[in-house]
Amino acid sequence: MSRAAKTQVKEDIRSLTGPERSAVLMLALGEEHALQVWKMLDEDEIKEISQIMSTLGTVSSSLVEKLLVDFVSQMSATGSLMGSYESTERLIARFMPEEKVSQIMEEIRGPAGRTMWDKLANVNETVLANYLKNEYPQTVAVVLSKIKPEHSARVLGALPEEFALEVVQRMLRMESVQKDILDKVERTLRVEFMSNLARTAKRDSHEHMAEIFNNFDRQTESRFLTALEERSRDSAERIKALMFTFEDLGKLDPGSIQTLLRHIEKDKLGLALKGATDTLRDVFFSNMSERAGKILREDMEAMGPVRLKDVDEAQMRMVNVAKDLANKGEIMIASKQGEDELIY
Repeated sequence: MSRAAKTQVKEDIRSLTGPERSAVLMLALGEEHALQVWKMLDEDEIKEISQIMSTLGTVSSSLVEKLLVDFVSQMSATGSLMGSYESTERLIARFMPEEKVSQIMEEIRGPAGRTMWDKLANVNETVLANYLKNEYPQTVAVVLSKIKPEHSARVLGALPEEFALEVVQRMLRMESVQKDILDKVERTLRVEFMSNLARTAKRDSHEHMAEIFNNFDRQTESRFLTALEERSRDSAERIKALMFTFEDLGKLDPGSIQTLLRHIEKDKLGLALKGATDTLRDVFFSNMSERAGKILREDMEAMGPVRLKDVDEAQMRMVNVAKDLANKGEIMIASKQGEDELIY
C-alpha cells in the first residue's frame, strides 16, 4: 500500500492487512496497556508494526470499534487515531533502549523496505555510489552482490571507472559471503549510511525557510531577518544557522571547489568574486591554474564598476549550482553544526 493511500481515512476492515490491524490495536491500547504486548514481540515484528504505525494516518472510529470492542466508548469520544513518527517513537521508547529506538526510527524514516537490501533498492544510484566510492572495493562488491542486478548496474556506472572495474573483479572472484561479514556490512550501512539519509530527510519549517532566504537578494534578506529578529530572535538565529551563503563556499574542500569552478560560467565567476572578500577570492584563485587565475583577474579588472544587483545574482547563481552539485553527490557541503555529512 502506498504512502499516499495511507493518508486517506480507513473505514473498511476488510482492506486492512494483519500487521495493519495489529498497528491500529496497539495504538488504541495506548502506552501503558500496550507495554506488555510490545515486550512479547520479537525485533522483526516490532520493526514491521512500527513501520506501519508511523505512516498509518487516520483510522475511523467505526473501524477502531470493530477491532477493539472493549474500547468502544473511548474511541467514539476521540473520533479517530493518528499514527505518526512522533507517537510511534514515544511509544516504543517506553520499553526499548534509546539506541535501539533511534535505529528503528532511522530505518522507518529511511527508504522503504523490510531489510537493509530492500531499502538500498530505493536509494538513488548516484547517492549510493557517492557513499560506496569511499569504501573498500571488497565491501562494495558484497553490497552490489546483494541488490538487484539492474540497480547494481546503475551504481557501477556512477562509480569512478577504475574503482568500478576493481569492484567487478572482486565480484567475479567472490564466493559465498560469511554471515558475520554480511552482518557487519549491514550494520555499517545502517549506522553510517541510512542514519544519514534519515537525518537529512527530517526537515522542519526553519530549514525550508532558510532555503527561501537563500534566494533573497541581500537587501530583502537583511530586511526580513531584521524584522524577524524583533519578533522571534530564536527563529531568526536558527534560520541564519541553516542558511548556506556565498561566504560558505570558502569552507568547501579543494576538490569540491574545483568541481564547482567547472560548472560556473567565467563571466558569472568574475562578477561574483568582484563582491567577495580577499580571503574568499584567494580560496578560489588557489584552486585555479596560474594562467586561469591571471586571465580571470584581468577580466575582473576590465569589468570596471559593476552593479550590486548583478554581483548578488552571480553569487546566488554560484550558491545554487553548489547546492545542485551537492544534491547529486558530486561535492560535499559540511554541516554548520560541525558534522561533515553529505547533503542529498
